[in-house]
Amino acid sequence: MGREQARELFVDARVARLATITASGAPHLVPIVFVGYGSTIYTAVDAKPKRTTALKRLANIAANPQVTLLVDQYTDDWTQLWWVRADGTARVLEDSANAIVLLAQKYPQYREQPPPGPVIAVDVERWTGWLASAF
Repeated sequence: MGREQARELFVDARVARLATITASGAPHLVPIVFVGYGSTIYTAVDAKPKRTTALKRLANIAANPQVTLLVDQYTDDWTQLWWVRADGTARVLEDSANAIVLLAQKYPQYREQPPPGPVIAVDVERWTGWLASAF
């Protein structure tokens, strides 16, 4: 799979997994909704219930901004399986209005209740992926 096909499959997906690294070096993985714009992936801390607003992913990014995002398709027809990984550098945005607009275009829930933030931007440096068969 080429870089452009990997990016296209990724940005069309509805959910991804964000992997960060804790201060002790352990992986931390969470599901996210996201939007892609150019070579950047945006995700926001939204209003869904959380145990705390001091999210581990934010602390992890502050300590080590290198992250990985993963999307995949599973189906019982294994000829249709695929996955795409985006490796990059994350940052927490000061001004996130444009990212919120992009997210709301993809997810109607965000039009009804815009995420309060913060917004994480991942500048993708490498796209990799795998297809069970060409489609």
